[in-house]
Amino acid sequence: MGISFYDVKDRKKVDVGEGSIKKTKYERTTKAGKLQVRYALRADMGGRKLTKFVNKNDWDSLNVPTE
Repeated sequence: MGISFYDVKDRKKVDVGEGSIKKTKYERTTKAGKLQVRYALRADMGGRKLTKFVNKNDWDSLNVPTE
């Protein structure tokens, strides 16, 4: 099963197999002092790095390695 990413350079959606996808979390502290966490999937396709932001449920359900 492939996951679709949007390739900005080619301006089209591309399907990437789960074998070349990794999960990552972006964490930052807001001005109010709260911790904000964003969940993303990353893929490397033809030398280009693709990123897709997903919700926590989708991020947890995927069985791929974490960066």
